[in-house]
Amino acid sequence: MLFSLVIPVYNVANYLQKCVDSVLNNDLADCEILLIDDGSTDGICPQMCDAFAEQYPTLVQVIHQENKGLGGARNTGLDAAKGDYILFIDSDDCLTEDCIASLKAIVAEHQPDIVSFSFAKTYENGNFENFAANTVESAVPFTLAQNPQMLLSLPSTWCRLWRKELFLRTGIRFPDRVWYEDIRTTTKLFAKAKSICSVNACYYLYLQRQGSIMNSASLERNSEIIDAFEDIVTWFQNEGLYDTYAPQLTHLAVEHLLLVASVRVARQDHKHPLLKEFATFVRNNFPQYRDVFPQFSKKHRLLLFLIEGGHYHMVKTLFAIVGNH
Repeated sequence: MLFSLVIPVYNVANYLQKCVDSVLNNDLADCEILLIDDGSTDGICPQMCDAFAEQYPTLVQVIHQENKGLGGARNTGLDAAKGDYILFIDSDDCLTEDCIASLKAIVAEHQPDIVSFSFAKTYENGNFENFAANTVESAVPFTLAQNPQMLLSLPSTWCRLWRKELFLRTGIRFPDRVWYEDIRTTTKLFAKAKSICSVNACYYLYLQRQGSIMNSASLERNSEIIDAFEDIVTWFQNEGLYDTYAPQLTHLAVEHLLLVASVRVARQDHKHPLLKEFATFVRNNFPQYRDVFPQFSKKHRLLLFLIEGGHYHMVKTLFAIVGNH
């Protein structure tokens, strides 16, 4: 078996059919589809998964389990996968029609541990925008040591094809029931991969919708970004890799704690105590963090200036006026 397509499923009845249809529209020779029903409670998704397996008995396998979160569902699919390579697909997203055939061609030529590719953000109103996921583009295989800037790529799992042996060889798994499970995992896999291909081609359609995990209004769970970076730093230190990638890890901390998480919280509550926790964590754990500020865009440098000065009310006001643009 060449590819295992792992789709975690949790209460996505309005999106699952379109997701699976997009997979079925691909070249699925030497492939399997694993639907991991992660304890869905909507009374619909478990039956939908079973119906797909009945309709495509040689192609689709369903695993029902108690809820373990997205990371736990991915681990279940990883353990059950028969393919040499695994593509993790979120159940509200879609593949392009040429996704699998294109990835097969790259694998046939290079046999890399990871194939990284780009995607398009799609919206429920029908709009879409292309997005470059990777900071390094090279169809010729490379390692992270050769191109450390690859560590600054979007940390999402789903815009990559992963060799299963990479997980088995390293013992790396996704954490259960947490936010930011991707950045805890993909950064480590990049570091351990023997070869990476990174292509500027869109093979994945990433749906932006209300109610998805990262659009949740829950502010307290943003604290888990601190847990994620504690995990990442500890792992890189234990592997003897921290000094090698300290500049990139510092950049990631500034991006994800001072920019992404701080802005997300400030837009909801500019007085929330998490904002000071983010700033304190970065100062204590990445003392050279200001050195990476020039690497960011002019807009992001302005936000960093406001966040550095504790002007979270201005961050909130700025986004209230201009939104995401």
